[in-house]
Amino acid sequence: MSKAMRPFWGIVYFIGLVYYIIVSARDVFIQCVNGKIDPVVMEIDTVLKRPVSMTILANSITLTPGTLTIDIFPEKQKLLVAVISPRSQKDVIPFEGWIKKMVED
Repeated sequence: MSKAMRPFWGIVYFIGLVYYIIVSARDVFIQCVNGKIDPVVMEIDTVLKRPVSMTILANSITLTPGTLTIDIFPEKQKLLVAVISPRSQKDVIPFEGWIKKMVED
């Protein structure tokens, strides 16, 4: 992909991140009201290779309500993430593809 497309993917990533922050805030509120909280720590595999990409992903996870990045393992391409309730890996990192296109491709 050309470098000219990176700003486009940056805008897509930003809009997507804001959307997921809003959706997650609503979901966390509903889970708290219903008492359906079951915190777990997950090991997330990522396709990102560059440390800067993994840092952006880790910060995006932490900005999203109900999730917190605990540690980054760039050599293993893994993140350690605490979540308020069990969910799929894909639900924790929906913006990974946008970050890859914005920073790595």
